[in-house]
Amino acid sequence: MNILGISSFYHDSAACLVRDGEILAAAQEERFSRVKHDSDFPKQAIAYCLQAAGLTSGSELDLVAFYEKPFAKFDRILSTSLALAPRGLRPFLKAAPTWIKQKIWLKEIIRNELDYEGKIVFPEHHESHAASAFFPSPFEEAAVLTIDGVGEWTTSSIGHGSGNRIELLRELRFPHSLGLLYSAFTYYLGFRVNSGEYKVMGLAPYGEPRFRDLILAELIDLKPDGSLRLNLKYFNFLAGLTMTNRRFAALFEGPRRQPATDLTQRHMDVARSLQAVVEETMLRMARHAHALTKSSNLCLAGGVALNCVSNGRILREGPFEKIWIQPAAGDAGGALGAALLAWHQFENKPRQVSLTGADRQRGSFLGPDYDSREFLRAQKIAATELPNAELFGEVARLLAQGHVVGWYQGRMEFGPRALGNRSILADPRIATVQETLNLKIKFRESFRPFAPSVLRERVSDYFELEEESPYMLLVA
Repeated sequence: MNILGISSFYHDSAACLVRDGEILAAAQEERFSRVKHDSDFPKQAIAYCLQAAGLTSGSELDLVAFYEKPFAKFDRILSTSLALAPRGLRPFLKAAPTWIKQKIWLKEIIRNELDYEGKIVFPEHHESHAASAFFPSPFEEAAVLTIDGVGEWTTSSIGHGSGNRIELLRELRFPHSLGLLYSAFTYYLGFRVNSGEYKVMGLAPYGEPRFRDLILAELIDLKPDGSLRLNLKYFNFLAGLTMTNRRFAALFEGPRRQPATDLTQRHMDVARSLQAVVEETMLRMARHAHALTKSSNLCLAGGVALNCVSNGRILREGPFEKIWIQPAAGDAGGALGAALLAWHQFENKPRQVSLTGADRQRGSFLGPDYDSREFLRAQKIAATELPNAELFGEVARLLAQGHVVGWYQGRMEFGPRALGNRSILADPRIATVQETLNLKIKFRESFRPFAPSVLRERVSDYFELEEESPYMLLVA
């Protein structure tokens, strides 16, 4: 049975093809369109998934699963705007034509784009996140924690997965959201919402958490179980086209930073303070998930689950023996989750867990592969081909000499992290390498971090980490 999962029309559009419960292919539209966080209908990602499965058209699919319920999401948007009228009507009317097309006529869009007349299912947004976290995991049963900005109404959920079923036990509802809190600070610090949150996490280590207590006193009411309520007088996302307001700026000693202007120590301190609050909140949520499920395993998904610093704290300080995080934890992974949810729960098909302890994500190498010789010929690039034994030695020599190496092999990664198949390699012992990579090669902010790659048997020589971390989602 061929099931296509789709996520689109918010950010990070993606497609995933599952055949009889096996993940065959998954890719984000941005990898083909070259538009960062592309939100359009993922035509090219779908075409790739069909091709990878040996299908010639969408008419050969048995089932299509979209990652959320468009009518429920539109209900939230409409009811929120009406509740705040007349203040909320202006932004609603501005966006209404696009929303109506994308939300109300979604089924027709899918049928027309795919030439597909079969069944289409619409799980809830956080059901898709939960499915993406649990079903590919190596666990027979686990607590499941999903955290993001907002789906239909849910902003965080706690569930329990067992066999081929997931039961959602608790939820936090809009407008109270850890993800929206993070996005508000992303906006205030001058980065793009739904795009620059990882920059805030990267900026945090350069600051001091001097605003932590202020955030907890003024912005959020954080409960022992990790649930929270935002003080909405400081936020503008309900009725306006911005995330924060003047009260928010006054609270943090200055106006919103304009994009591309210099970052000050105050900005770094704000980022560090936010990170401290997020870590504490996620840790409380994880502990509550353990109290509800009594499981020794935890699965995580949702955009906030990409906060690898918080994940590391949950592993070190939380009650779980093992955790597994969906590599495409954001909305892109919703396509994968929707497809697996359709197979296991909608179709009631059994789920097999590997006896070796391996997950079903296939290293997250689920994207397209291209023949390197064909590429070099097409681009007329001169190259020397070496056998692997010589190639590895030559690459090691170049790295030790301070050179930067582009490494390409196999299938493209699914998710935001470069996991070794499309990666830039450099020697971390060289003091100038971070500046070289950030400013001269990747053309990005100088504070942005890089991930170390270490042999499993040598991890404890350098880091306080006992678990494998193949997906760049845990900070030791």
